[in-house]
Amino acid sequence: MPALPSGACRAGALAIVLPALLASAAPALADEAPPPPTLPATAKSQPAPNLAQPLADQGITLAYSYTGEAAGNVSGGLARKSAYTGQVYLGADFDMDRIVGIPGATIHFAVTNRHGKSLSNIALGNNTSVQEVWGTQNTHLAILTWEQKLLNDRLVIEAGRSQANIHFLNSPLYCLFQSNSTCGNPTFVFKNSNFTYFPASSWMAQAKLALAPRWFAHAGVYEVNPDRKRWNDDGFNFSSANRTGVIVPWELGYGDDKRETRLPGHYILGGWFDRADYSDPLRDDQGGIAILTGRPARTLHGRSGIYVRFDQQLTRPDPTSKRGLSIFGVAMTNLSGQVEESRYFDFGVVQTGTFKGRDSDTLGFMINDQRFSDLAMARMRAARLAVGGEDNVHRHQVMMELAYGADVVPGLRVSPNVQYILHPDNTGAPFNRTNTDNALVFGFKFTLDGPTFFGR
Repeated sequence: MPALPSGACRAGALAIVLPALLASAAPALADEAPPPPTLPATAKSQPAPNLAQPLADQGITLAYSYTGEAAGNVSGGLARKSAYTGQVYLGADFDMDRIVGIPGATIHFAVTNRHGKSLSNIALGNNTSVQEVWGTQNTHLAILTWEQKLLNDRLVIEAGRSQANIHFLNSPLYCLFQSNSTCGNPTFVFKNSNFTYFPASSWMAQAKLALAPRWFAHAGVYEVNPDRKRWNDDGFNFSSANRTGVIVPWELGYGDDKRETRLPGHYILGGWFDRADYSDPLRDDQGGIAILTGRPARTLHGRSGIYVRFDQQLTRPDPTSKRGLSIFGVAMTNLSGQVEESRYFDFGVVQTGTFKGRDSDTLGFMINDQRFSDLAMARMRAARLAVGGEDNVHRHQVMMELAYGADVVPGLRVSPNVQYILHPDNTGAPFNRTNTDNALVFGFKFTLDGPTFFGR
């Protein structure tokens, strides 16, 4: 029988009147629910479930994020407009050692959804977007690969469905900016080769070998298939029926970014062998100027290019803090083939840690120069002159950005930015009679990283 309520105990002074009432109430009290049991000490000490990574104990690490990029041109370009584009990212890594006992093995999986419009397409007319997460505007299988570590993790091999640009020619510093001229990769490689880009996945394999402490060799092979770049391709079609060849990127480099390193840096020599079909920048299939005849561009096969790049932290007053000044640079040129651009230079500077208590905030500036080839210049001049326009076509397009990145709360980062395009090319409006005016663009980028945000 449960204990009597404390109020009844205090009624002892009225014992002459209440004994009968208490006796009659006893059966009813016996039907009341007992008090909740006290949890044992072991149960009280159990950690709360990880809501951000509920499957971590089973060897599954989730990744989910949203990136949004807004941009509006306030001066120059073709029109005063604004545009927004966004990306939903859902992924998971499966630790096959924990799941089925295969040491060093991981399955990578990711699906994206991109939506929105490109300001460059609707208002600037130039060949490089001012919003990096634009392209492949649908729901898309981005990654499905098996990664295997061997030789005490000195050799890492990955194969399946993925893209060249997430494995080669990238740095965490590049995407502190919004412009697609730097983030996620220097744009030159996409203008002059079939370098595959995220999230348009195709068959691939890549391997990275640690040659010595801090020295590595890296190479890969990626299917080139025009079907994978169609607007309605969702990445779940694994056919290679219409492939035209492969692209082989490679890198040799020195990288010192261990935790104990005070001033980390990377110095890399790289390039590509593009053994696939591509379109002639000038001529059509009968030798005419394609932009004037309207005929299909002549199909060519095989190109190559080379680059050097680096990033280096210059200052780090406190080795326990992220604060410090870093720089990066890229120089690229083609070695063979008929190409759109003849060379590219990129340079940037980033200060991590700005105001007091803002150790993760960044302030960065980048500038790059795209130099158009003689073939591209001939095409642009021909289109301009065909409508009675000016002959003073600019050979260089220079893109700049000043960006501030702030961690509002863990997992939520915002980055207002200002971009300036000097001599925008006329790729999107080839028959304009005059050069496009220099464009001033205000942008705003934000990223919500799910596991970090919800795991706070």
